[in-house]
Amino acid sequence: MADNRKTLKILHAGALRKPIKDCVHQFWKDCPDVEVTLDYAGSRACAHAVLEGREVDVIALADPHVFEDLLVPGHVDVFFVFATDQMVLGYDEFSQYNSEITRHNWPDILLREGVLFGRSDHNLDPCGYRTLMVWQLAEKYYNRPGLFNLLNGRCGPDLIHPKSIDLAGSLLEGRVDYVFIYSSVAEQLNFRYVRLPDQINLSNPAYADEYAKVSVTVTGKGGGVSLVRGAPVEFAVAVPKNSANKELANLFVKTLTSREGEKILESCGLVPC
Repeated sequence: MADNRKTLKILHAGALRKPIKDCVHQFWKDCPDVEVTLDYAGSRACAHAVLEGREVDVIALADPHVFEDLLVPGHVDVFFVFATDQMVLGYDEFSQYNSEITRHNWPDILLREGVLFGRSDHNLDPCGYRTLMVWQLAEKYYNRPGLFNLLNGRCGPDLIHPKSIDLAGSLLEGRVDYVFIYSSVAEQLNFRYVRLPDQINLSNPAYADEYAKVSVTVTGKGGGVSLVRGAPVEFAVAVPKNSANKELANLFVKTLTSREGEKILESCGLVPC
């Protein structure tokens, strides 16, 4: 017998893995016969997959700027911001000097001999360029000229991962002592973390003007260059123009942004919009 079930294809940022999976289970309560496929990557890598012709029904990214920069209006008509977050410095009980680290001394701890810390690739993943922004903001906030270059110099290519969720594995396996990740990811994985001051953690709209004073240049697969300015951390979702199941896709977005969806986001450490 032929399988006539419809398939919903979702492509999402790695940092959204758990909330998207949990929202799929909520979606199945109303649409139990729909087959759902999930794939994830860094947000810019997700966008480039769509640019290269990949057909997906829902795309959820870790920065609305990626939609604006790469997908609107050619591949996406409209996107919706559905949650916010902040950057933190994650670690575990085996991280060097973890009993000493605070929101005030973390730069000194990271720069100690033998301490390893990681970030994601700024060309592929918003968490990566947001980390570089945090370092720039920290240089000003702590009045430490040259701090950005010191941190950037200590985080070599072997400590840079394609997407933020990969950093978690690096920390779990003990390959690094600290990682710059979203607080939601740290909470989902029960990591300890340093909450950074609002002036540098990209969480507080009151500091949006200050965040906007820093920027990072990112390079796409085709060699195109974009300038990304600092802004509060937001997550956004859209139904691409090439979706083969727009009705189902919109139902999933409705689930994600429903009261039940908001409860799921909150349980995963995100702040629903």
